[in-house]
Amino acid sequence: MRIDKMLANLGYGSRKEVKQLLKSSAVKVDNVVVKDAKQHVDPSSQTVTLNGEIIEYKEFIYLMMNKPQGVLSATEDSSTETVIDLLELEDQVYEPFPVGRLDKDTEGLLLITNDGQLAHRLLSPKKHVPKTYFAVIDREVTEDDIEAFANGVTLDDGYETKPGELKILKSGIRSDIELTITEGKFHQVKRMFEAVGKRVVYLQRISMGPLPLDETLELGEYRELTDEEVELLRNYQVK
Repeated sequence: MRIDKMLANLGYGSRKEVKQLLKSSAVKVDNVVVKDAKQHVDPSSQTVTLNGEIIEYKEFIYLMMNKPQGVLSATEDSSTETVIDLLELEDQVYEPFPVGRLDKDTEGLLLITNDGQLAHRLLSPKKHVPKTYFAVIDREVTEDDIEAFANGVTLDDGYETKPGELKILKSGIRSDIELTITEGKFHQVKRMFEAVGKRVVYLQRISMGPLPLDETLELGEYRELTDEEVELLRNYQVK
């Protein structure tokens, strides 16, 4: 890619500002000063430095966030904070986006990347990638609910969901459950419980495909995925 495009993508300034950097002899490729903005560079095989410091370039960025309540799963919004607003500028420059969405009042695992191909694979209805949620329900969840979810329930708009795997962790006036689904309809978990006469009072996504939420992440915190985690997602096949 062109050296000016690479530097601009990494947040070192606008194309115009990057050209001034190049003219100042601050940029070297394999220890040779580069002033021509049009010069092509291969960051995977060549060493690029700015004022003597090595510049690390990566085409894609893969982040795991523990999304807090009150934040939108969107790239931008004129009135409400988004998950992208929670990122450091050095990560924002890659122009990542959330993979799917979590409702504004839902917490938990959210993947953020600029790898459109991977995002499509994880979100495609044809792939049936499972997503598991922990939820607190305001009534007792029963074996009848487990059976109903296993058969699929009819939502308020007449849509019949695909089978979901419901587990009761604690039963009572308020029940703790885990639910695994392979779809991502609008407010689906909440609407599935409404279909059986119950209400979700707390919802957290705890896994997506092969990837569990990193429990060391506080709400609003995020980290880069490891190379092993990225490969897990790329090679994941639903059983």
